[in-house]
Amino acid sequence: MTDMVLQKERINVDEIKRIIMPLFIIALLCILSGCGTITGDTSRKAVAGIPEPLQEEATGGTSFELDGYTVKLDYKYSYDISALVVGTRKYSESDIGGKLAPKDLALAWGRVAEYNDRIDFHWSQSNRWYYWRVDSYDEIDVIGGTDGIISQSANNHLIPADDNIKDNIKKINAGDHIRVTGYLVNVNASKPDGTNFWWNSSTDRADTGDGSCEVIYVTGLEWLD
Repeated sequence: MTDMVLQKERINVDEIKRIIMPLFIIALLCILSGCGTITGDTSRKAVAGIPEPLQEEATGGTSFELDGYTVKLDYKYSYDISALVVGTRKYSESDIGGKLAPKDLALAWGRVAEYNDRIDFHWSQSNRWYYWRVDSYDEIDVIGGTDGIISQSANNHLIPADDNIKDNIKKINAGDHIRVTGYLVNVNASKPDGTNFWWNSSTDRADTGDGSCEVIYVTGLEWLD
């Protein structure tokens, strides 16, 4: 009787092994291949049909106290931009710039956003700038060459209008398709001791170099897909 029981137990173990081993192999292959997960560089996502940002002349502004500064924002234009996020960069909130805009977004639209999955722009950001690099300039002919990249992408300093928008800005990742509304602003911040800080927003999508970043006072933010 004992021998029969042992034999039966061995059969059950063998059956279990035959069931478990294929499942283990499938699970391992899924892990190695990324089965069921989003893998790769999310900044290589593409979205077609994103229009040019909209801006209209605006007047007025707002002011508030922040970290000992009196901050004045002058509205230059109302701004409505739908874009593909091709890069994000967080900045330390240890200074007034970081407290105002703790996260920059590199945004693309038009043909740059449409071809972002086929052209590796090697997007990067640092020191409040964004950068791009391609392996061959021939591959960007389809988007209008260097001028196409300059006019259909930009680095953006986002100043949230409230804590809820600030929290949502922190959730934005490369690959997101978003809409940002608000104002292009000039920033003038000062302390009683004479310390000053300023930012002037770009108001031209085709400019380059120092001062070409958009400074956006964000009053609305939504994910489009």
